[in-house]
Amino acid sequence: MRSDTLRVSKAKRLAEIASPGISDDDRALFQAAVADAVRVEDTRHPLAQEKRPKPAPLPRQRMADEACALRESQLSDMTPDSLLDTDENLSFARTGISSDTLRKLRRGHWSVQAELDLHGMRSDEAREAVADFIRRCHQSDRRCLRVIHGKGLGSAGREPVLKSKVRAWMMQKNEVLAFCQAPGHAGGSGALLVLLRAYRGPQQS
Repeated sequence: MRSDTLRVSKAKRLAEIASPGISDDDRALFQAAVADAVRVEDTRHPLAQEKRPKPAPLPRQRMADEACALRESQLSDMTPDSLLDTDENLSFARTGISSDTLRKLRRGHWSVQAELDLHGMRSDEAREAVADFIRRCHQSDRRCLRVIHGKGLGSAGREPVLKSKVRAWMMQKNEVLAFCQAPGHAGGSGALLVLLRAYRGPQQS
């Protein structure tokens, strides 16, 4: 019994030291008031922050690819005459590209490094295929390409449906420096030889 009394007395003295000037009645009143209180985690504490799941990383490359694909899906079939520098041989050269460069392309000065055949594709399929082909070839630094759009021999009216559209799409691609009708042995009027600009790495926004 004496031991219990000593422990209570000691606890009382410690409480008075820790909280000087507070009476037993005030202390009892406070303890009664907070008896049902529940401790709340402080989310601002560094340790609490560590418990939070980290946000998933932003798929920046995928977002950039999707934005690029969206832009390419909006390629128009209209020919932008303001970009054209054409001649009777159905060739095109971007402003600043010399006639000598176009002549070399027409004569097969550069070896064809990649080829796309659009036979059997509908217009919307061909548009997406051309955009994807140009993008992939540019990123792999393939400079000289051949695109086969066909002569229209199997289409209604025997008209080359894709011929003019492919040329219009090419003119809208910044990667394309020049193109011309392929020579007879490489497809003639049913194909284009295309020259791309050199790849300089991903563009920084």
